[in-house]
Amino acid sequence: MNQMDVKAARAAAVAAAVGRVRAIEERMGVTREALDAIRAELLALAAQEHLFPLAEFPPPPNGEKGSNRYLLREEEGNRFALYLNALNPGNSTKPHDHTTWAVVVAVDGQELNKVYDRLDDGSDPARCEMRVREEVMVEPGRGICLMPEDIHSIHTTGERPTRHLHMYGLALEKLDGRRAFDDATGEVSFYNKAHMKPTVGKDR
Repeated sequence: MNQMDVKAARAAAVAAAVGRVRAIEERMGVTREALDAIRAELLALAAQEHLFPLAEFPPPPNGEKGSNRYLLREEEGNRFALYLNALNPGNSTKPHDHTTWAVVVAVDGQELNKVYDRLDDGSDPARCEMRVREEVMVEPGRGICLMPEDIHSIHTTGERPTRHLHMYGLALEKLDGRRAFDDATGEVSFYNKAHMKPTVGKDR
C-alpha cells in the first residue's frame, strides 16, 4: 500500500470510527459506560497500526522532550476531536483535568497514566490537595477513559516513541478552562496557557 493509499484508508477509517463515537455519545450521553464503548471503538482503530506510520507521525527530533500532536479529525463545532500524539520516552506532564471527556489508546509505545483523587473541597481556586488513586499503563490493547472532572498525568516509559490516539469531546484548543495541578506545591494554573504546545499538523 503506497502513501496515498494509506492516507485514504486512514481518512476513511477515522471518519467511520468518529461517526460511531458520535452515535455512542448521542445514545448514551457522557457516562463511564459510554466512554468504555468509545474506548472499544478507538482500540479497534489503533490496532490498524499500518494506518499511522512513524514516518508520517514522528515525535520531536533527536529524542527531544515534548510532543508532536497531529489533528486527525474534528467535527463541526470543534466536537469529537481526534489527535495522534507522538512523544519520546522520558516525558511527563503536570496532573491536569480536561473539562470535557477524553479517551486515550495506543498505536505503539507505553504511556503510564496516574489518576488522582482531589482531597480538598475546591473552594480555593489557586490551591489543591490530591493523591494518586490508580495507575493505568496505556499500551496496545489497553486505553484509559476520563470524565471531564478527572485528573491525570502522563509519563512515557520504555525505549520506544509513543504514538497514541487522544480523543476529546471538545477540541483541546477550546479548553481554556482546564487546569494543571502541582502535586508538590498544591498550586493550580491554567493548563493550556502554561503547558500546552500547539498542534503541529492536520491530517487533511
